[in-house]
Amino acid sequence: MKKGLRIFFAVWSLLFLLFAYWQWNDPDPLVWMGIYGYAALMCGLAASGRFWLPLLAAGVLLGVAGFVYMYPGGIGEWIRQEWQQQDLSMKTQQMEEAREAFGLLLVALLMGVAAWIGWRRQRGRRGVLHQDPSKG
Repeated sequence: MKKGLRIFFAVWSLLFLLFAYWQWNDPDPLVWMGIYGYAALMCGLAASGRFWLPLLAAGVLLGVAGFVYMYPGGIGEWIRQEWQQQDLSMKTQQMEEAREAFGLLLVALLMGVAAWIGWRRQRGRRGVLHQDPSKG
């Protein structure tokens, strides 16, 4: 795997660990620490060139499903509140749910990138292993 991708996934692994740490003051910290911990682990494995496709696919599916379920109805209002507030404290339940929804979307996107790269690598290896020697 290229060095740039290793760095990309290593940085995201560290960011997800930071996101997990920030969940200590959340109303439901263990859930979100688990989600971000899973994402950190999967990105760390991807940085080392290991891609567990079933776990990555599950992360994509669950992340997208969670995002759709939690998607804030008043996204414009949420963005306006965030801009006016200009700090990271949670003032309303809508702000918390919107942040959580976009956290799930971020997990789904990164797991999708890792799954796609892992799938391409796996497909490439199969192609090499299953080439017909007579076609040289």
